[in-house]
Amino acid sequence: MRHAGTQDIETPRLLLRRLLPEDAPQMYANWASDPEVTRYLRWEPHKSPAETRELLAAWALLYPNPDYYQWAMVEKATGQVFGSISLYNSLPGEPQQKTEWPGLDLTDGVWEPGYCIGRKWWNKGFTTEALRAVVAYWFTRTDSSWLACGHAAANPASGRVMEKAGFVYHHNTVYHKFDGTPVECRSYLLTRKAFETA
Repeated sequence: MRHAGTQDIETPRLLLRRLLPEDAPQMYANWASDPEVTRYLRWEPHKSPAETRELLAAWALLYPNPDYYQWAMVEKATGQVFGSISLYNSLPGEPQQKTEWPGLDLTDGVWEPGYCIGRKWWNKGFTTEALRAVVAYWFTRTDSSWLACGHAAANPASGRVMEKAGFVYHHNTVYHKFDGTPVECRSYLLTRKAFETA
């Protein structure tokens, strides 16, 4: 599969760029420390800016990889780093995935966007704007034929974001947080054909 890596993307209101260790104070303050923001995510709120900086330093080492996709969401009007959006690969060829995604090519795994933003920026369309931009980047810069997307069933607002970006509900599934806690989820699908004919 052809990859493009994390390159800058601009939208009318946003700059999507690589996250840097010096973004740690804003990332910690604006979203990573907030239990309301991380409630439906796989990871727990960060306990200190140092923890955030350590994570960003580790991510910085991954950016040279062409199959690593992780963007900061920067509000152009204020310069604030207020969220992140990524594309990540579930392990290829898991039996459960073959059952859940029948008829789709799983050779390169199951690629999914993931996103979170600070509470001050909720309900302003920023996540939809970022997701649409990342989806367009994916289908124009790679040769992948589809994207998955999923959200906790208890967080329907995230599903509405996915639908606005062109994803269509596909099936229910169970994800696990990093501590092993199961989470009931809804999975969505967007094919290249649907993206190109939208």
